Amino acid sequence: MLPLALAQFICSFAGSNMNVMLTDMSRDLGTTVQGIQISITLFLLVMAALMIPFGKLTVQLGRKTCFVLGLSVYGAGAVISALSPNIGVLILGNSVLEGAGTALLIPPVYILVTMYWTGLAERVRAFGIVSAAGGIGAATGPLIGGWITSTVGWRAAFGFQVLIIVIILIFAMRLKDPLAREPDRPFDIVGAVLSALGLIVFVVGILAADNDLFLSVGLMAAGAGVIAMFFGWVRRLERRGREPLLSTGLFRNRLSNLGLVTQNLQWLLLMGISMLVASHLQVVREYDAIETGVIFSAATLGILLSSLAASSLVRRFTQRSLIVAGFLITGVGLLLLLIVAAVPGAWAFAPGLLAIGLGIGLMLTPSVNVVQSAFPEELQGEISGLSRSVSNLGSSFGTAIVGTLLVLSVTGPADGYVLAMVPLIAVAIAGMIVASFLPGRTTISARTEASAKQP
Repeated sequence: MLPLALAQFICSFAGSNMNVMLTDMSRDLGTTVQGIQISITLFLLVMAALMIPFGKLTVQLGRKTCFVLGLSVYGAGAVISALSPNIGVLILGNSVLEGAGTALLIPPVYILVTMYWTGLAERVRAFGIVSAAGGIGAATGPLIGGWITSTVGWRAAFGFQVLIIVIILIFAMRLKDPLAREPDRPFDIVGAVLSALGLIVFVVGILAADNDLFLSVGLMAAGAGVIAMFFGWVRRLERRGREPLLSTGLFRNRLSNLGLVTQNLQWLLLMGISMLVASHLQVVREYDAIETGVIFSAATLGILLSSLAASSLVRRFTQRSLIVAGFLITGVGLLLLLIVAAVPGAWAFAPGLLAIGLGIGLMLTPSVNVVQSAFPEELQGEISGLSRSVSNLGSSFGTAIVGTLLVLSVTGPADGYVLAMVPLIAVAIAGMIVASFLPGRTTISARTEASAKQP
């Protein structure tokens, strides 16, 4: 469990810790705050774009091999990021290599959890630990990153990531792959290119909205078109009896579809809020990295408490109830953050961040368990890649939308905060509505046990 949980922690940490380094990094690298925000979004986007094809690779290369290889690529990217002299090298190390390494190592984490722990109670507890590690990583990213930046320098934050990667690699050597790899299994290269290209072009379209609205719409339409081509290609392979990158059968499971949507919205909220509040505190209120990070400790505490309690809560409440309650509590936290927009000082943000941490931590575990447990072991590579891709796509949506709205605000950065908060509140409401359609305890439990028993 330790290397799996630590891996999820450090990847989530990487997605949020740079939010408190915006000013320091932009000054040292000779770029703008927006340039650093774009590199963060690209990191999340590369993860999302590569998660599905790399999740499929776990069948050909093996789960442990992909895990170790991903850690190695990630570590190399962190070293390059720490030594980067400009924004271009930073994007290579952080956005490309760390993003690709994460896409390689995260699907095996969720596949191995599903295979190592087969009973409902054990699996929920295991997912609770891994999900808590991910939530804590995202929430402590600003705190730890801020402390390191203020005391040593932002480059040392990437050194911290390298240290954690080395520790994980040492423990990972003892992991055993439950299934033999299948090197002769076909791999859909065309599908991999189309899926990655479609997602990248679509999100880049969102980022382009602050410069050219027509270009933005054109890129998003082009991205949607490429994604449509991908599904057309998948259907073509299926009709010919060949194995595609992603089976369309995965989308015929209503339970899994609902769970995937809630995962996407959860990470959209978490990463969007992190970027929004961190940017506001540093750019508008001029707090330094450590002061900004300390405020985020409220969210860290909330995620820690609710995530670790998830396994016991699942036995008392339906997973639907927990996810609905999570979105509701998160929505309340967003309203609190909106109210304090004009309140002086930073500690006024703590109650809202605490509520958001409690809400998101409450629903991370049940959402993951709903999706992973809806399929048998032979489909775990595909569904793990799809699940993590959907989650990271939500993260990239959150950062892209918030970053774009902050830049688009013509009345000033303070009003940009209010403008960017509106869609986040709408997302929380949408998540609550979607989660209400999930079935109750009996249906989920029965399907979970059934999937665990399938060979």
